[in-house]
Amino acid sequence: MPRASIHLNSSKHFVGCSFFAVAFLLVFAIAVSGCNKKGDHVQMPPVVEYQAVQQQDVPIISEWVGTVDGSVNAVIKPQVTGYLIKQLYNEGQLVKKGQALFEIDPRTFRAALDQAVASLEQAKGNLASQQATYISAKADLERIRPLAKRNAVSKKDLDDAIGKEASSKAAVEASKAAIAAAAANVEKARLDLGFTKITSPVDGIAGIAKAQLGNLVSPSMSNELTTVSTVNPIKVYINVSEQEHLKAQKIADTTIDKIPLELILADGSVYPHKGRFALADRQVDPGTGTLKVGALFPNPDHFLRPGQFGRLKAAITTRKGALLVPQRAVTEMQGKYLVAVVTADNKADVRPVKVGERFGSDWIIEEGLKVGEKVVVEGVQKARPGVLVDPKPFVRESEKNGATAATPAKDSKR
Repeated sequence: MPRASIHLNSSKHFVGCSFFAVAFLLVFAIAVSGCNKKGDHVQMPPVVEYQAVQQQDVPIISEWVGTVDGSVNAVIKPQVTGYLIKQLYNEGQLVKKGQALFEIDPRTFRAALDQAVASLEQAKGNLASQQATYISAKADLERIRPLAKRNAVSKKDLDDAIGKEASSKAAVEASKAAIAAAAANVEKARLDLGFTKITSPVDGIAGIAKAQLGNLVSPSMSNELTTVSTVNPIKVYINVSEQEHLKAQKIADTTIDKIPLELILADGSVYPHKGRFALADRQVDPGTGTLKVGALFPNPDHFLRPGQFGRLKAAITTRKGALLVPQRAVTEMQGKYLVAVVTADNKADVRPVKVGERFGSDWIIEEGLKVGEKVVVEGVQKARPGVLVDPKPFVRESEKNGATAATPAKDSKR
């Protein structure tokens, strides 16, 4: 009996100790869990990347879409009617001024010239005959006049002599006029014969022929035979707004025609030769409100051809002490531009700004910022007004790539 009692008491003591141990572990687990949940609510300030507002002199670049065209575009059309029998040039190749491009069948025009020459010779023969008649009539009149004064001949004989002399003189004048007309016909026939050889009026690139051999061509035809374009120098036409034109005239640092122009081609490459403004149309187009302006570019290798497109760039003036921020730091909302700024106590502030022209990947800021202020470039969405942030300097991709290239690569064998 005593042993059984001792054993029973020991069991009760063990059960009691186990209960308290389990309860302690449960309370500890709850406490630890509570501490972890409380730690979850402690948030670190969001990291943002900033760049200080820069100040420098910036060239103001204006840019337009331009169309390349020949400095002279000569439309080649026939000046006489006939059948086309020869094409005397290579399409798309350089031709010289006076070089024959086409030939029209000349036989009809050669025959017309021969006929005109014969008519001229006939008119000259008629003139000689009329001149002889006139000389005879004039001599008769000079012989009869003295006789008429002495009444040796009748009044009728004198009148007949006067009339014959006058009519023969008129015939001489008519023959001279006929010779002039015949000579003009000869010249026209000679010109028409010359027009059967169709030549280029300028040096340039000849286009594809729009008429085939054997076609009947004439000055009244709707299509041209081809076009020859002078391409050195070559023109680039742009359309500028009336406001741009007036602004350029006021703020340009030099005369407009001395501003060097840069041409960006369709593939993004820069044309190696600089151009200059050469002309402006006489009026602003009332339909579009733009002024057509032409620029001239050297084209010694005939690299540029009419019809190409490109972007024309010109530094009209230089902006002194301009404030610059990256374009990615500026947010546009409902026509307004906003920039997030990191204040001296590392808090975010959102400000409205007035933007100007773009310069590369930056934007000129007219109002709203000062030199040296930190604008948020990365993490703009985290920079809410009054929120504490962890600012880090922004590193451009070009600088990152440069740093990576400058760091020696580790040996992969190690």
